[in-house]
Amino acid sequence: MSERILGIETSCDETAAAVVRGGREVLSSVVHSQIDEHAEYGGVVPEIAGRSHLRELTGIADRALEEAGLGLEDLDAVAVTTRPGLIGSLLVGVSTAKGLAYGTGLPLVGVHHIEAHVYAATMECESAPYPCIALVVSGGHTALYRAESPLEHTLLASTLDDAAGEAFDKVAWLLGLPYPGGPSVSALAREGRPDAIAFPRYRAADGGGGFSFSGLKTAVLYHLRGGDALAPTPPPERITDRADVAASFEQAVVDSLVDETFRAAGREELDTILVAGGVACNRRLREEMTRRGSEDGRTVVFPSPAYCTDNAVMIAGLGTELLRAGRTCGWDLDASPR
Repeated sequence: MSERILGIETSCDETAAAVVRGGREVLSSVVHSQIDEHAEYGGVVPEIAGRSHLRELTGIADRALEEAGLGLEDLDAVAVTTRPGLIGSLLVGVSTAKGLAYGTGLPLVGVHHIEAHVYAATMECESAPYPCIALVVSGGHTALYRAESPLEHTLLASTLDDAAGEAFDKVAWLLGLPYPGGPSVSALAREGRPDAIAFPRYRAADGGGGFSFSGLKTAVLYHLRGGDALAPTPPPERITDRADVAASFEQAVVDSLVDETFRAAGREELDTILVAGGVACNRRLREEMTRRGSEDGRTVVFPSPAYCTDNAVMIAGLGTELLRAGRTCGWDLDASPR
């Protein structure tokens, strides 16, 4: 089948639209990043994000259609992220998608953002990797799922506090590095020793699954402030072991993600692991996951970097599967932050 789906993604700080044919063939993908708008604040400001989506989305959708060489009359459905995310941002996308679908008579498909990230990791696979373990790790989400199919996901473990990407942003701020924190910390980490500082790795006391990065973030703060939480954070030029801090922090995050993921794969007796979300771009995470997979005899799949960060290709792709399953939405479709 060759359904042509317009996907719309506005869950956080990227305004994106894409046209995908048959669930896998990318006809166009347009992403407007808001990094410059949020950089001075060291993180995403919800009000700024929502207003930026409102300003940019119509033009981004027009460009996606133009690059695909299609008009609205050539589409088979409109798919849009409905959850989870920033509620103001989500509402811009949902309202726009509803208007387009209503005005054209096209089916409307609501897509779960995290499940779309999992789908993104499969779009470049020659064959379906299901069932598998899926790690979704980004600025807003860190969770493990058992994925039976594109539409069947069971949550196995999630973070108790910060997402991994959020921890990267906060540590980048402590080190005086620019936003977004993931690429900044990773770049500095290349100059440091990952074993220089013994930062903690979370492990559930009862042996169960889960992630936690707040203790690690606090350990970095204590280290930089000489053990005194009330002391001021030193300016970047006075942090003599700055690269070692970055490298040791990054290694601690990666160790937590890798260990918990492979424990889950062992418990579920699954040999394929998908890694998705913005942090899946991290060089050390890719290296450690691949190495551990080779040692354990498990296949580890990463999407291309363009499909790791938020994009509308994954929304249109998973939207195709939902359309085929008859899971379309009515005009009461709403957004949800959870």
